[in-house]
Amino acid sequence: MKIEEINIYSMQLPLKKPFSTSLHTVEESENIVLEVRDDDGYRGLGEAAPSTAVTGDTAGSVQAFIEGYLKPLLLEEEIKGYAHASSLIQNCATGNPGARAAAEIAVFDLFARRQGLPLYQLLGGYEETVRTDMTVGVSSPEEMEQDAREAAEAGFSTLKLKVGKNIEEDLRRVRTVRGAVGEGISVRLDANQGYDRKEAVRFIEKLESEELDIELIEQPVPAHDIKGLKYVTDHVLTPVMADESLFSPEDAIRLLREEACDIFNIKLMKAGGLRPAVKINDAAESAGIECMLGCMLESRLAISAAAHLAAACRNITRLDLDAPLLLDEDPVVGGVRYEGELMKMPAEPGLGIDKIKNLEEADK
Repeated sequence: MKIEEINIYSMQLPLKKPFSTSLHTVEESENIVLEVRDDDGYRGLGEAAPSTAVTGDTAGSVQAFIEGYLKPLLLEEEIKGYAHASSLIQNCATGNPGARAAAEIAVFDLFARRQGLPLYQLLGGYEETVRTDMTVGVSSPEEMEQDAREAAEAGFSTLKLKVGKNIEEDLRRVRTVRGAVGEGISVRLDANQGYDRKEAVRFIEKLESEELDIELIEQPVPAHDIKGLKYVTDHVLTPVMADESLFSPEDAIRLLREEACDIFNIKLMKAGGLRPAVKINDAAESAGIECMLGCMLESRLAISAAAHLAAACRNITRLDLDAPLLLDEDPVVGGVRYEGELMKMPAEPGLGIDKIKNLEEADK
């Protein structure tokens, strides 16, 4: 099989409302869509969702990397299988995880379509339906309470609250939301690197002493501070999850060796695609560590790829794949379907996506 055509498009994705974390506030995401076509007429679609604050990617850098490296590498190459294509994509250069993720998603979509299988079946086919949480951006306690109530009323049994601004204000936020939604809703926290190690421990100990019943806390300290992450993990009872500290399989091995956290958060846009994500999950599963599959501000294109992966891997026990629900409109026709917190895999081959509306050819 040969890839004969690669097209690059841009996609503007306004949000329903500004979304804030301890790192930044976002009102719109500019994503890159990659389309590949082979010599038998099959096509595959992929997407990059740049996050300068986390991955260092921008829409421009993603496009430049695809044009300068991936496109010349893949065009007219005799592709033996998706593992071969993945090896080419992953080994052509370092960094640029969003661009590599877009290319891998497109290639996996293409091969699944060629096989006539939904992607989750090509990857292992563990289950047809998965369950996501709903994220509540950091804002005033009153606004977070309203957002949390709306999510619970929409059928979400798990909420992820963004914190990491200020310990006392964050305590108010958590108390307010927990009081509003009651004990029947699971609450996760995501500090997005917002504390130092001692602040994090002090904050979590207060949560525990007040019995606010927090399922886990995600990335409480800066990404580079692995010793700090371990310090927090060793000094609290609440499970600690690594996110920004975990990009690659090599990062996963270091975190496991250091016993620095209790849970991994894998994201395709950090890992650089599906195969690296699978390697991270395999390493974690071998060490008895469960994984969550998270997201940036992807459309339902890349989110469908993540959902297919989650549906294929038993060790991915938690999902944070709510990004399309934060968008002002959904440009994707086909793909994974949301029914409240449930995400249902399509029966159609590949990602199950028919088309993407309102795409614009990327400027060269």
